[in-house]
Amino acid sequence: MGDVGEVYHACYRRLVVQLYAFTTDLPEAHDAVQEAFARAVARPRGFAGIDNPEAWLRAVALNVVRRRWRRRGILDRFLLRERPLQEHADQPDADTRTDVTDALDAIPRSYREVIVLHYYADLSVEEIAAALNVPTGTVKSRLSRGRAALAVRLPGYEVARA
Repeated sequence: MGDVGEVYHACYRRLVVQLYAFTTDLPEAHDAVQEAFARAVARPRGFAGIDNPEAWLRAVALNVVRRRWRRRGILDRFLLRERPLQEHADQPDADTRTDVTDALDAIPRSYREVIVLHYYADLSVEEIAAALNVPTGTVKSRLSRGRAALAVRLPGYEVARA
């Protein structure tokens, strides 16, 4: 699977699903995966020298999303300093928010990231640690805390253990 076109046809949907689970925003997931493929096409030799193109694309797409979130956070802090905080419409109560996407959206990003990589991308703890450049103990801790946070938000559901 060295040709970008082949990899696109083999992995695009799977990568979008994984990024969607992470971002809970389908257009953003598509955009991040497309950006990752654009970067692959821009490489002089495509995927030459990359052992696992899908893992490379996932890491690039996750980094695209993280960079965008950092920029949005900086912009939000700036804008909030410039204008008063406005009240938002009432959110539905917690009992009605039992959808997995909503539950994932409600937990901290660091937990969501490892949950998505483990359950949606089917990566091992060691693979997640390598992809995120963190110790395996950190991944295990985030998985455990993420599962606990999801269990609170998804009453009646048993969160699978690795």
